[in-house]
Amino acid sequence: LAKKDYDYRPRSQRAAKRADDADPVMPRVHRAISNFKTWLRGTHRSVSNEQLQVYLDEFTFRYNRRSTPMAAFQTLLGLGSRQPPTTYRQITENGRNARHNLS
Repeated sequence: LAKKDYDYRPRSQRAAKRADDADPVMPRVHRAISNFKTWLRGTHRSVSNEQLQVYLDEFTFRYNRRSTPMAAFQTLLGLGSRQPPTTYRQITENGRNARHNLS
């Protein structure tokens, strides 16, 4: 990171609160990222860079509907009934356009 001119300073949330640090420490963001990484490691074991966005989209879908699981199922059922199936080729295509072809 130092070679890329990034000044990395590890901070703890407790220390930032005690020192009245002006830079925000975002515990919910860190928790969401940690949950995403744990979900990937536990459910999928490993993910290629080409398919990372698809897994992130799935995690986001599940995370946004975590408090109402039945609504998530109904939404998924509705989306699945209105969309044509996504092929493996569409998922693995490189580039930004590949993600937009899925919708």
